[in-house]
Formats: sequence, C-alpha cells, structure tokens
Amino acid sequence: MGGMQSLVILGGGTAGTMAANLLRRRLPSNWTITVVDRDDRHPYQPGYLFVPFWMKPERVTRDRWAQLHDGIQHVEATIARIDAPARRVLLATGQELAYDWLVIATGSHPRHDLVSGLSDGPLWGTKIHDFYTLDGATRLAEALRNFDGGKVLVHLAELPIKCPVAPLEFTFLVEDHFRKRGIRHKVDITFVTPLDGAFTKPVASSAFGDLLEDRSVRVASDFTVSHVDNDRARLVAYDGRELPFDLLVTVPPHTGAQCITDSGLGDDMGFVPVDKHTLRAHADDRIFVLGDASDIPTSKAGSVAHFATELFVDNFLAAIEGKALPNRFDGHANCFLESGRGEALLLDFNYDTQPLTGSYPVPVVGPMRLLRRSRINHLGKLAFEQIYWRMLLPGKRLPVPLLMSKAGKHEPREH
Repeated sequence: MGGMQSLVILGGGTAGTMAANLLRRRLPSNWTITVVDRDDRHPYQPGYLFVPFWMKPERVTRDRWAQLHDGIQHVEATIARIDAPARRVLLATGQELAYDWLVIATGSHPRHDLVSGLSDGPLWGTKIHDFYTLDGATRLAEALRNFDGGKVLVHLAELPIKCPVAPLEFTFLVEDHFRKRGIRHKVDITFVTPLDGAFTKPVASSAFGDLLEDRSVRVASDFTVSHVDNDRARLVAYDGRELPFDLLVTVPPHTGAQCITDSGLGDDMGFVPVDKHTLRAHADDRIFVLGDASDIPTSKAGSVAHFATELFVDNFLAAIEGKALPNRFDGHANCFLESGRGEALLLDFNYDTQPLTGSYPVPVVGPMRLLRRSRINHLGKLAFEQIYWRMLLPGKRLPVPLLMSKAGKHEPREH
C-alpha cells in the first residue's frame, strides 16, 4: 500500500473513540485517523441513570479529545452530510473531509419532539422530565427532591432506545428513593410500556414482572403514546386510555443522527442498514457502522458497542487488504440492571439466545450471577465507570468474552 490512506470516524462516543484508539495501534503510519464530533464533552452515559439520585453531574463528562491516543486527529464540527459516492464528509462549517474509508459512529438520539405535548408544553421541566440527557437528569434530581407524593409514571415511548433496561432500572431506583425518604406509601408508581410486558426478552420480562409486582409498581402495557395533555396532566394512548400524573419521567423515541437521514443512508428511523455480523454498510463497502448508529437487531447498549468494535478491528484490517472478513459478531450484549436495594441483575444474551442463568464472566466461578439479584452485580455496575475510562475507551482488552459463551449457563426453567 503506497501513499497516504485516510480513515474518518464520525462520532467520538464510546464506539468511535474505541475504534480510533484500537486502529491507531494496528494501522501502519501511512494512515491518518480523524474523529469528527460537534463538541468536546464525552459523557459516561450509564451515569445519567444515577444523576437523579446521587451522582454529581460534573462526574459524568470528561474532555472528549483527551480520550484519544496520540496520532489521532480530531475535528470539532457538526456533520452536515456524507457524500458516499465522492467519499467525502461535508461539515456544517462548509469544510469538506475526504476519506478512503469511513466509520459511522453517530449514535442514537432522544427525540422529545416526536411526541406532541412532551417537550413543547408548559409542563416540560416541571412535571415532565427525562434522564436520557445530562441536563434532563440534573433537572430531574431537583424534581425528585421536591416531590412529596402523587402519581409517578415512568414511560417508555417506543423501541429502539439506548440501553433498553434503563427505564426499568429507573423504576426500581425511584421506588427505592421514595422508600428511603419514608414517603413510598404516598407515591403511586406505574411503568408504562408499548410492549406486552416489562422487557423485550420473555424470560427477563417474567423476572422483572415479578419484581415490579413485589415492589407494588403497576404496569400499563401495550400503551402506545399519542400525546401528552398538558392542561390535564395526562399521558394519552392511541387507544384512548389516559393516565394522570403528578410526575412523568419519559424515555422519548430515538432516531439516528440527522446527517444520516440527510445523506440518504438511513432506514426510516435514521439507522444505517448493515450486515449484522460484519457491520459493513449494505450501501457502500467502504463504510462500517459501529455502536448505536446501525440497524443491527440487538440492544443499543455500551456492551454491544464494546464487543462489536473489538471484533470489527480485524474485519477492517482485512477489508482494506481486500480479504474476506474473519469475525462474525453474534449480537452479544450484557447489561447490569439496577434493581434498587443496593442490588442489580446481570443479563447476557445475543441475536439467537435468550438471557441465560449462570455465572459471568467465568463459568461457574462468576463472581457475577446472571438473572439473579445480588450486591456484587450492583458493585460491578458501579465499578464499570472506572473500567470505562481507564480500559474500555483506551482500547485495553477486558477479561470478558466478546462472543457469547454458553459455558456454565442454563435456560431458565419456566415457572
């Protein structure tokens, strides 16, 4: 390979940063790597869940560009669109970046504007909140401190969303919050979901359904939101059902980045269609898509970004040599699910396998237990913050299997 070769990575979040750092080590010196993002704030998104309760907002973000290894360039600008046939990226500043290869890691984005009355009425920021942005989570912390009773709705608008377990986690944590404050008996909590149960995977759904029942949390299922009635403080479904609220905590619909839609590269939700095993874009062989920006049928979760990005590196090195791609991603995800009371569950699943019971990351030994509440899982979730900054983003290998291992795991018995 003579001459300079250029790789442009759109998005400096989890997947984009990891990919840049991993590839800088493996690509020869005649390659330039450029990461493009609109600002210099890299958020630790799992922290958003804790900000309403105890985590200080300033702890959640660090300098974005400081997470990149030496030898990686960055451009701070908004991406206008991608001109794939010409292999160039157009920035909002009018500048153009030419590339030989492109990695799209532009994420998924909460869209409050897609539900009428959610963020465009007088109740937004007073009785209606979200925790999927740092500003939203910070405002919600204040709202929870001042809340002394009434009807609370934790509402999931539609899938896909980032971190599909977060709405449930918030439900368990907010229930625990009111219990600790001694006002749980004054609060009526309902988990509102468009699904027919508490979670996307049936096995996990029954486990969470039981737990919600134990904690006296109602579930309003098959609830597809039409709009929010600000005058009467009600969440209204298309089938005419109405749920009154004193506090509505919503997880709005998510779409891909606007620049993907504007480039004609997205599906109707703005996610880029890819081969779900190699993460190569269907539309263009020189484009790979990492993290939440693709349409792969697994959770839009940090663990997926992590596992898939590590597997992508060898595929990318093969692709630039014109060779067959060696690695096949299996949709592997694992996520800690905070269940309140200082405990958490751990889920481990992939495209084809339901969450299994067993131990993680080491079969039989653990120390984490799958699909069972434990203190160590909760501590594991808290410890992950440091692992994220010190190991994951810099591209150090974590001692966990990238593909899902079924060793020492079992299909849960049906009740």
